[in-house]
Amino acid sequence: MSTAPILLLTDTPSEAAQAVIDAGLADYNEEQAGYRDARDLAVLVADPVDGRVLGGLLGRTSLGLMFVDLVYLPSDLQRAGVGRRILRMAEEEALRRGCISAVLFTISFQAPEFYVLHGWREIGRVPCLPAGTSRVVMMKQLA
Repeated sequence: MSTAPILLLTDTPSEAAQAVIDAGLADYNEEQAGYRDARDLAVLVADPVDGRVLGGLLGRTSLGLMFVDLVYLPSDLQRAGVGRRILRMAEEEALRRGCISAVLFTISFQAPEFYVLHGWREIGRVPCLPAGTSRVVMMKQLA
């Protein structure tokens, strides 16, 4: 490239832009690791009457690691064992995919205690806002 690239700051990258970055990193990782195994992972909680999605877990697996990106349950499903079942299903699928560990970020006002109850351990905290709040980094050995 003979001239400097243009840098664009946006909060709405196009699907094409996201695909370039995703594919580029996937290609690089494959060159380094010798294989490609990244896959999305979701455990959805649906209404038994109309099938409408009420919540669940979104994540992914790659190179032996499960990433839990988002977990949400409506308040009426919390403390009913649904969260435990979601987490167990995701962990079991990650094991089937060859994962040995899992990582997630939660917020101090969300549910770090829930994850500790299910074998996860805190490995770090990063202060954030509002004041007194932290992002909690957690991990679990799966295998």
